[in-house]
Amino acid sequence: MRRFCGSACLVAVGLVLVALAPAPQESVDLDVLTRIRDEGFNRSEVMETAGYLCDVIGPRLTGSPAYKKAHEWTRQQLESWGIKNAHLESWDFGKGWSVEHVSVHMTQPTTTPLLAVPLGWSAGTNGAVRGKVIKAKLESEQDLAAFKGKVTGAILMMGEVPDLKVHEKADLDRYTREELEELSQFQAAGGRRRGPGDPQEFARRRQFTQALNKFFADEKPLALIAAGGRDGGTVQLIRGPQRAGEASATPYLVMAAEHFTRIARLLDRNVAVELELDVRVKFTEQEEKGYNTIAEIPGTDLGEQVVLVGGHLDSWHAGTGATDDASGVSVAMEAVRILNALQIKPRRTIRVGLWGGEEQGFLGSRAYVNQHLASRAEPTDPESRNLPDFMRRDRGELQLKPDHSKFSVYFNLDNGTGKIRGIYLQGNAALQPIFEAWLKPIHDLGATTATMRNTSGTDHLPFDSVGLPGFQFIQDEVEYSSRTWHTNMDVYDRLQREDLIQASVVMAWFAYNAAMRDELLPRKPMPPQRPERRPPTD
Repeated sequence: MRRFCGSACLVAVGLVLVALAPAPQESVDLDVLTRIRDEGFNRSEVMETAGYLCDVIGPRLTGSPAYKKAHEWTRQQLESWGIKNAHLESWDFGKGWSVEHVSVHMTQPTTTPLLAVPLGWSAGTNGAVRGKVIKAKLESEQDLAAFKGKVTGAILMMGEVPDLKVHEKADLDRYTREELEELSQFQAAGGRRRGPGDPQEFARRRQFTQALNKFFADEKPLALIAAGGRDGGTVQLIRGPQRAGEASATPYLVMAAEHFTRIARLLDRNVAVELELDVRVKFTEQEEKGYNTIAEIPGTDLGEQVVLVGGHLDSWHAGTGATDDASGVSVAMEAVRILNALQIKPRRTIRVGLWGGEEQGFLGSRAYVNQHLASRAEPTDPESRNLPDFMRRDRGELQLKPDHSKFSVYFNLDNGTGKIRGIYLQGNAALQPIFEAWLKPIHDLGATTATMRNTSGTDHLPFDSVGLPGFQFIQDEVEYSSRTWHTNMDVYDRLQREDLIQASVVMAWFAYNAAMRDELLPRKPMPPQRPERRPPTD
């Protein structure tokens, strides 16, 4: 048989050659990088921004007066730098709450001042009150029945008594070269992939929480105390039975572990313990709005497309929200300040988003995504409709907004004060050579690693969940897990100036590159329009 290669064959050969050709090199503008480094390292304002948020405004619990003040101040500050279209976007939240005064003392068997912080949205004491302390294991309906009629006017010790150990590892933690190399290696999830959780177990816990709150309302204990999750005088806030934005009927305080364990030991010796509490809190009279601060550097020929940087402006109230997340907010603001000061004319619009309500479940960033980019219809299944979004198996149809197709990327910073060491790719392999090309000229700053691994727990997730590129940078831990996260030690003094200046330069560089390239950044496959209901997993 005579072989013949016509035009179709030539086209096929051409396609093979194209497929075998190396991908085009990602170009970077080193002259612009030099200017970014000069502005960022020599004229930084990142610590001034962080200092105002932490020291002047203070803790920024969602819905509190200071929280609203922080959003107004960041809007004004961005506007004063010449960042355009600075404004606040609102979303529904609930009751606002703030602390006005806290005093806790042991009065028997000795007089001792104690360190404790009220949980958010817990009640005050209506003046100084005294009561005996009793241990109360309240983990089931049977426990509630056993303590019925025994806790009125008492102060209840809730939860486990911690077993404090000597610290074998330094509080300061920075990545070594070997650790970053290990982090760069992809890890497949071992075994069977777990689902989002057991809805039946969640419903059971929610039902018991409701019973627990009713028990407190009926039995009227004087207050509840629990041990904080750290030691060494560091009080880490925990979640109590009350929900954010909803007032509780009972004062609930988290106490320094060493003070809590002393009380427990005294009770184990059958020594009566009496505490005096004076907790004054203030609830807002009306339902409050949550807010996001939005501003931008307008783009030019691709101005309808958006590159977004940000962090969350809300905080817990034990400290002043320095490393969680005034650091990330200040870096994001500084990144756009740097680019604007250089009179960069980006092709795409570079936008900054400072989110509220992150600590209550990404409320602000999720509201932004729902309003501008994509949302899901409420599920039709009643069981799923009553679950939190992340636990829903029937999540409703994904509805894309027009701006979904014009969105390039979101870069988030929310892992403390540590310098940027790289970026998590959230499993997006197409981005690895792109981000590695951006990282290469800043290896000397310590930013070297683009890992395929996922990370969670912060505001990039609402973007990722609707098929958009959203990323958290890899950061040195410094003292984030060991000292500052959600604690009374999360204050300005724990911020590391050199780290935040470096992070600002890196974020500005990433935002610039994303805004200037010819194409939008590659996306992962879209999540299903309407995910099938999955059977429960073990």
